[in-house]
Amino acid sequence: MARVIIMGGGVSGHTAASFLAKWIGKKHEIIVVTPNALWNWIPSNIWVGVGDMSKSEVTFPLAPVYKKAGIDFRQAKAVSINPEGKESSDDAFITIEYTGQDKEEQREEITYDYLINATGPQLNFQATDGLGTAGHSGDHTVSVCSADHAVHASQELKICIEKMKAGERQTFLIGTGHGMCTCQGAAFEYIFNIEHKIKQEGLRELADITYITNESFLGDFGMGGIHFNTGGYTTSSKIFAESLYAERGMSWILGAHINKVEEGKVTYETLDGEINEQEFDFAMLIPPFGGVGLKAYGKDGVDITETIFAPNGFMKVDADYTPKPYEEWKPSDWPRTLQNQDYKNIFAVGIAFAPPHIISKPMSSPNGTPINPTPPRTGMPSAMMGKAVAMSIRDMINDVSIEPTHTASMAEMGAACVASAGKGIFKGTAAAMTVYPIIPNFEKYPGTGRDNNGTTGEIGLAAHWIKHILHFGFLWKAQMKPGWTLIPE
Repeated sequence: MARVIIMGGGVSGHTAASFLAKWIGKKHEIIVVTPNALWNWIPSNIWVGVGDMSKSEVTFPLAPVYKKAGIDFRQAKAVSINPEGKESSDDAFITIEYTGQDKEEQREEITYDYLINATGPQLNFQATDGLGTAGHSGDHTVSVCSADHAVHASQELKICIEKMKAGERQTFLIGTGHGMCTCQGAAFEYIFNIEHKIKQEGLRELADITYITNESFLGDFGMGGIHFNTGGYTTSSKIFAESLYAERGMSWILGAHINKVEEGKVTYETLDGEINEQEFDFAMLIPPFGGVGLKAYGKDGVDITETIFAPNGFMKVDADYTPKPYEEWKPSDWPRTLQNQDYKNIFAVGIAFAPPHIISKPMSSPNGTPINPTPPRTGMPSAMMGKAVAMSIRDMINDVSIEPTHTASMAEMGAACVASAGKGIFKGTAAAMTVYPIIPNFEKYPGTGRDNNGTTGEIGLAAHWIKHILHFGFLWKAQMKPGWTLIPE
């Protein structure tokens, strides 16, 4: 009997665990280690953050789902990996620390035959002075990165709305809280939902709404921008995004690295090197992401963390990490199998793997401060990685191959995204976008780097309903209810 451990129960880890349980769970052991008792459909947190959904509508308990599927669920945090075992045994193992009340602070070593790192990100609030501390939304700002954060955001938003109802003008600042942030898409969705919510309350004339981002232009999204087909012609995500902000009367600050947050004010540096300030009454600023802090040790107990993990804490896989100038970046730099190069029974998926470089053109201020989006690796790509790695491990366990049999390269896959611009049965809107491939390939697709036939964008009520349907569809799939495998990743 083989044992597969999945560290992390988010989109990528949960996808891998679900398929492994279906394919090999009756003959082999599947263990999921995650500190979270609840599974969260993160794309809908933006609706929680404006009070249009409750926490219970975007989460469900993992324990009963895993019990029914035959998955061994450990509510615990993985703290270290020993891929070579230890002096007394050659069995590879991880060390976990339980977070449940009955085993609080208790540590345990669990051996594995295959290991999937799907730990996702650490929300690095500490990277920006005053943004907050890891584990909650922050001292001066809010977040929508977790369901609890989103609940807090909705509570703070409600206070601002009540002030506007009393005639007090409010300033809203939404965006990224650091020069090296990712998840511009979440900030994009949230600012439009904020504007939509305030307009529904009949208070739009009392709200000043500003988007602040580390992108050098609106619509970069950490992918270097997109050119897509819309309405029968090709346009850029820059024009598309600017028109959306402009027609809603929202302003924007580009190429910004927030270096300090105080009560009601941020200080930020721009790509031209200037230091500016922006006041706010309500601020939702996405924190930068980092690895969760896993350590790795050799058989002799020597720390080998730097061998397995990149400096940002994400796990190295089959990517080309050779430092090279932007002009020499290639799609082939990106991983295909997600297999660690040194330990072939270890894989990393979703946000947990270390990208070889960013996707957007690297930029910095004259002061040397890097200000550019880091690569998005969430949603559909994460799920596709989780499934591909699960298929490879299944085949390796069944002696089909000693090497990974399936791939999930962001340079070879497309992605679909439905970005909400406001929830409502008849007045809701969303932007439905597809992009292929995620990593631009300028040799194959000169000019834009992507296939124009596979890269599209539309906005309207229909897209909102698609997003609403996807909310229920993916919660159904994640709970492994009848027919769940028919719902695509």
